[in-house]
Amino acid sequence: MLNIVLFGPPGAGKGTQSEKIIASYGLTHLSTGDLFRKHLGEGTDLGNLAKKYMDEGHLVPDEVVIQMVEHKINTTDESKGFIFDGFPRTTAQAEALDVMLGKHGMKISGMIALDVPQDILKERIKERGKTSGRADDQDEEKINTRIKVYLAETLPVAAYYEKQGKFKNINGVGKIEEIFDEISRVINSY
Repeated sequence: MLNIVLFGPPGAGKGTQSEKIIASYGLTHLSTGDLFRKHLGEGTDLGNLAKKYMDEGHLVPDEVVIQMVEHKINTTDESKGFIFDGFPRTTAQAEALDVMLGKHGMKISGMIALDVPQDILKERIKERGKTSGRADDQDEEKINTRIKVYLAETLPVAAYYEKQGKFKNINGVGKIEEIFDEISRVINSY
């Protein structure tokens, strides 16, 4: 089973490339944002628990997020694997993900990181903001904050997978197809 963490800062092209990976490799997209919306919208026990934390102004604990991820894995039939998008965001989440996957006889095959300079990230996010409708894609200060948070909190996850020999950095600047070809070479090596 192929399980990939697609990694990179906001605006790196993860959404675009994950669609291509899913189509080519038959993987199931696993986005924590989608999971939150599903569980909150359906009023599941996990959704209600997450809502309780959110209503109190707290981050949803990693255990709850991992349970949502595990539920998705357990309820997905005949998948060739998963592409983790926007998760794990911290080293603690990566460690918890490894433990949970291990209980199911699974593991992360590798982390593919899209490397894009900050000035290009900002341009891409602003351009996306013209059509995305996301307020945080249009505000310079919010864009800078998102990139700073990524660098401070999420970037250390790369070192976690690098220690396991599972990290591969890809140049995220260029034509979409050329970037995807490079990603495919990495995936095909797993």
